[in-house]
Amino acid sequence: MRVTRVTTAELDRLEFHAVRSGEHGEVAARLLDLANRVDAGSEISRAELFVRAGEQWEIAQEYERACAAYQRAIDDGGPTVIDARALSAGALLQLDEIERAHAQLDRLRSEEPRGLQTYLHVSEALYAHDDLAGAERWATEGARRFLHRDLTPYVRDLLWELLRIRFRIRADLGLPEDDLDRRLDEE
Repeated sequence: MRVTRVTTAELDRLEFHAVRSGEHGEVAARLLDLANRVDAGSEISRAELFVRAGEQWEIAQEYERACAAYQRAIDDGGPTVIDARALSAGALLQLDEIERAHAQLDRLRSEEPRGLQTYLHVSEALYAHDDLAGAERWATEGARRFLHRDLTPYVRDLLWELLRIRFRIRADLGLPEDDLDRRLDEE
């Protein structure tokens, strides 16, 4: 088996092809193949390729396959933009595997997720599955963790997105405005 390196540009090309063509399953299979052959010095990690394959399987509504790809990323342990346990939990929720999804989220929470993208993903997934209290808790934790950090413009945009979804969740829960909600007035 030949090892290969994968660049961000190559990954973008594959994902754009999936969007244009609708061939999400085929692109997912290609990403899995690349993940199995990727060199340790690749710009894109093996774990990230498994995650991206899982995302393509989800778009194709192949949630079992998405879960398997996310598990490969978890087992690999390499760096990913969004923690694979968060993505796995979202796919498990799609399969109505509520207990398994919450077990993934409990493990993730116990280790404090590194990236704001993970908090945003979990908040959105729980909100989409009517777990408003869980979504509000994750959004609040993420916002409080990143609010006073020196952020890149991209991560700052993600923080505002998290604050907006948190505001919607809190409104749906009938909760009063708080200090984080008022931060949206600064945007």
